[in-house]
Amino acid sequence: MQLHDLTPASGSNKRRKRVGRGNSSGKGTYSGRGQNGQGSRSGGTKGAGFEGGQTPLAMRLPKLPGFVSPRRIEYTAINVSDLEARFENDAVVDGAALKASRLVKSEFEPVKVLGNGEITKKLTVKVDKISASAKAKIEAAGGKVELPC
Repeated sequence: MQLHDLTPASGSNKRRKRVGRGNSSGKGTYSGRGQNGQGSRSGGTKGAGFEGGQTPLAMRLPKLPGFVSPRRIEYTAINVSDLEARFENDAVVDGAALKASRLVKSEFEPVKVLGNGEITKKLTVKVDKISASAKAKIEAAGGKVELPC
């Protein structure tokens, strides 16, 4: 078998439809385009990304580099040195206690405890997130860390 022997599989090639060649051809007069409207005009299609008059996605997104998700959770950072300074031994550190000690503005805002500083007091810490170093320091001081499920 050589290159000049190759032929396409039967039925795989269709003849192109020749329009505008008289009414007896079946595709004369309007050439399959109908009478009026957008589809009857040359170039009569909307571009890729056209959303029916709604502002297209490419125009709705921010144009500067980077993107900040609207679902991003901003955590308030609190160091273990802050807990050492503001709480007594055997205290429970939760949203209400942090608000009372003025470390956060609202008891419902998400809080992450970071490991900067030292801690000697035995505390029970109930926050949203905690760094590995902060957890190790709190547990080394005899405290407990409780995270939400």
